[in-house]
Amino acid sequence: MEDHWTVGRVAELAGVSVRTLHHYDEIGLVRPSARTAAGYRAYSAGDVERLREVLAYRRLGFGLREVAELVGDPSTDAVAHLRRLRGLLLERRDRADAMVAAIDGELEARAEGLLVTPEEQLEMLGARLYDAIGGAYPATRRTEPRIAARIWDALGDARTVLNVGAGTGSYEPADRDVTAVEPSAVMRGQRPAGSARCVAAAAESLPFEDQSFDVAMAVSTVHHWGDPIVGLREMRRVARRVVVLTFDTDEPGWQDRFWLTRDYLPEFATVLAEFPSLAGMADAIGARAEPVAIPWDCADGLFEAYWRRPGAYLEDHVRRAMSVWTRVGPEAEQRAVRSLSDDLGSGRWAERNSDLADLDAADLGLRLLIA
Repeated sequence: MEDHWTVGRVAELAGVSVRTLHHYDEIGLVRPSARTAAGYRAYSAGDVERLREVLAYRRLGFGLREVAELVGDPSTDAVAHLRRLRGLLLERRDRADAMVAAIDGELEARAEGLLVTPEEQLEMLGARLYDAIGGAYPATRRTEPRIAARIWDALGDARTVLNVGAGTGSYEPADRDVTAVEPSAVMRGQRPAGSARCVAAAAESLPFEDQSFDVAMAVSTVHHWGDPIVGLREMRRVARRVVVLTFDTDEPGWQDRFWLTRDYLPEFATVLAEFPSLAGMADAIGARAEPVAIPWDCADGLFEAYWRRPGAYLEDHVRRAMSVWTRVGPEAEQRAVRSLSDDLGSGRWAERNSDLADLDAADLGLRLLIA
């Protein structure tokens, strides 16, 4: 086997231009570390492996900044990358297969003159929402240590913890006995090896006896539940304490707290139109509410995470891990992205939001309910 490969040969094998490889070299993404006999820079086997990972993530729609974070993670080796890529590709394939099957079914029904109900039309976008957005979670939805510290402090001395709407396992404390509940197969399939056991169930019908746990927690998931109040009361039933990270829509003009919803995505208000009030949720479980500020460099790619990094919202894979964009629909999403891109290019965004430049954290409506 060759000891090294020239830039031209690697470009030919990878199906990219030499210019692309030079760009990756210039920005430090993939730098050829070997030398030919003539002294020219060339790619070692390790360089080729890294390039393979970079190109694979790029072809899945990840931006260069996010790719750099993924391939630069010292805790992830080649095998872990392959497993992650395989999972993302399988999820994309399964989602495409499901949508094709749904389209075929509707075409057949319409050809026979049958009525297709709105519920049937929206099934794969509504009930299967997390299945649709779940594939993007590994890259952008990581535990944010400063938010985690607030949540874990609220858990107190609890030893047994139920994590409701657990997703891929972010914010699950490693020093407690955790049981996870997650209805989405896609999300359950992406939980890391060695993570807490996960039960397929919904928040509104938890399959546990009364007072089975010291504490039940739920992190950025209540707005996805069919009946948040019922789910919260179920958490109260099965646990002696409840800790919930959610969103406050009680404050007058709450839509204007965040420039993205104020200036580019007014449809966000419609998404939460039927969401219970913070006071109503607190009353349902006897909780107090505490504000949780979002740091400017928040590691968890939740909807408000990039309030001081607006360019991130132009990245498709960043948006794919946020349910808001799926709910508002492609037309609103494309309009918002196009308008934001124009304002970033012209400098209008910076003019409107100059007050954010020196902030380390912002209160954008995240609240911790503690009961």
